[in-house]
Amino acid sequence: MALGFAAAQARRRHRRALDERGWLLERERQAAASGAVAAERARIARELHDIVSHNVSVMVVQAGAAREVLAASAADVPPDVAGALAAVEGAGRDALKELRHLLGLLAPTADGSEEHFEPQPGLDGLSRLVDRIAFAGLPVDVFVNGEPRPLPAGIDTTAYRIIQEALTNALKHGEADRAEVCVRYSERSLRIEVLNTGPARPARRTPPVGTGRGLLGLRERIAVYGGDFDARRRFGGGFRVRARIPLDAA
Repeated sequence: MALGFAAAQARRRHRRALDERGWLLERERQAAASGAVAAERARIARELHDIVSHNVSVMVVQAGAAREVLAASAADVPPDVAGALAAVEGAGRDALKELRHLLGLLAPTADGSEEHFEPQPGLDGLSRLVDRIAFAGLPVDVFVNGEPRPLPAGIDTTAYRIIQEALTNALKHGEADRAEVCVRYSERSLRIEVLNTGPARPARRTPPVGTGRGLLGLRERIAVYGGDFDARRRFGGGFRVRARIPLDAA
């Protein structure tokens, strides 16, 4: 009888241990799922900021330029207006393509099939970005040091976003006559520097008050790859953004 009682107690303890183990595993699974959802939401927030902030900022600048040209014209509409409106249209199309890419991740098609989306931008699109910024009123000089080579997709997009965010801020705040972009390829790292050059001048408009999500998002992106990020005002005016992304571990 004593043996039977002991065996029953052992079975109860075993069941309790299994129940506790199952509860702990379920808690861990829920925590992992919640963490994954939070990380994905943060990633999407950064992507939306990059896409909407850049393209809409360019569109607003171009719309303002078109309005000023129209207001100054006495009769015929100058050719500059058509160019400005074309730039607005191009920036809008770029925003729509990138938004479709992100929305496709969140809302797949009803039949479960995969829709074709444009790839995320990389350094191969740098010339188009620079042309668009220059047309909006901020000339940009680009310097490439080292031998350019294919980069992992995530690093390629991150490098593009660093330059995009820095140039957009310079254009939006209107504190620079020119900007410089330097991309340095080395054996173990990719280095990017974007800075405003020339004398500072009064802003064309009051800088918007924001939360700094763009720079914070860049810092978080680069930290994923074990890189370094620094953004600060330059002595005498302007702004400087520097980033280093390791390539040996990519």
